[in-house]
Amino acid sequence: MELDIKEIQKRLPHRYPMLLVDRVLELVPRERVVAIKNVSINEPFFEGHFPHMPVMPGVLIIEALAQAAALFSFPEVSGSDDAGQDTAYYLVGVDEARFRRPVVPGDQLRLEVEAERISRVMCKYRGKALVDGQVVAEAKLMCAIRSLSD
Repeated sequence: MELDIKEIQKRLPHRYPMLLVDRVLELVPRERVVAIKNVSINEPFFEGHFPHMPVMPGVLIIEALAQAAALFSFPEVSGSDDAGQDTAYYLVGVDEARFRRPVVPGDQLRLEVEAERISRVMCKYRGKALVDGQVVAEAKLMCAIRSLSD
């Protein structure tokens, strides 16, 4: 299954400048995802990180992996514009994070995430980000799912 930006926005509550997934190339519900983040010099964080040598912050690479994970963890999509508005998906843990090389404007991040465990309240994943086939970052992620109506 592939998803374009409109389908991604139906599944994630994030919007510019925090939406960090541009396209989904492969999606197996509750198992794995391969997604793309196009890194542009127009990203707001490059103005201050760093003006003389723009580098994508590692925490945003981790956030992009977490957003990609959220896309395949919940196969049901209501299709409405307020999909996911009653549920929050929080990144609550990052283990074994490694950053192998800087991500710079013009790079295309390939986000590959596999589920280790998915439940109704807690999910664990293993993710890696690649540029031109080389791993630039990897981590184990833990996310919590909470109802906003509680």
